[in-house]
Amino acid sequence: MKVFISVDMEGVAGISDWEQCLPGGDDYPLGRELVLGEVNAAIDGAVAAGADEILVNDSHSVMRNLPPAALGARASYLSGRFKPLYMMEGLDATYDAVVFLGYHAAMQSPGVLSHTYNPRAIAEVRLNTIVTGEAGLNALVAQHHGVPVAVVTGDQYVGPEAAPFCPGIATIEVKRSVSRYAAEHLHPDTARERIRDGVASALRAAPTLPRIALPGTVEVELVSPDMAEQATWIDGVTRLDGRTVSFTDDDALRLFRRFMTLVFLTRSLVEPG
Repeated sequence: MKVFISVDMEGVAGISDWEQCLPGGDDYPLGRELVLGEVNAAIDGAVAAGADEILVNDSHSVMRNLPPAALGARASYLSGRFKPLYMMEGLDATYDAVVFLGYHAAMQSPGVLSHTYNPRAIAEVRLNTIVTGEAGLNALVAQHHGVPVAVVTGDQYVGPEAAPFCPGIATIEVKRSVSRYAAEHLHPDTARERIRDGVASALRAAPTLPRIALPGTVEVELVSPDMAEQATWIDGVTRLDGRTVSFTDDDALRLFRRFMTLVFLTRSLVEPG
């Protein structure tokens, strides 16, 4: 069994502030320790379910948050700040399942540290009219390759946000958001136990494929009209109003790539602050 683990950080138990998530933050060492613990719990669960090959895609911020030698089961590690498929880089049709670990809620949600790829540029994303966070968008890549998304871990919002696109996905809740800047967390040991057991159970249960209707339409509400104008420079992107753009495709991977092109392009217009 081959398992792909896409690792974010804001959905990890114990993390509730950007200072824990970004290099240079005064609590970043603690954040790294917390995410490593949950990654290794997911690896343990995958191995218990029969996985003999695991790839960990470090998908948060600069994407080099984990110490490779500390990963369990000699898992392979994908890191680096530019990946064409970002959080889903490395996935292909040879994998049997995907795990979304440490995921956070979409930008419009009250979930802790909520955002959708770029909090300074993107106010909301809808996939086939349904508001989505990163899990739903990333599921496009899994659907393209025919790989089930088995698990998502995070707060109380990530599961319901992923479910319309990944029917049957197992949700492992390790924290409950109180606001965008506060959450009640399980003890890290308890969170890791839940992740280990939940991942093992989900992988044994024959997870189902993502189910995103194609042709699919992505609508992106940006924070400024200038960003919306810039987004229309991408082939196939049309403007719906002052700050909202849309694009449609019958290929799931092309939809995802177009969205990521928009994300990378609009970063050049993000104001410092």
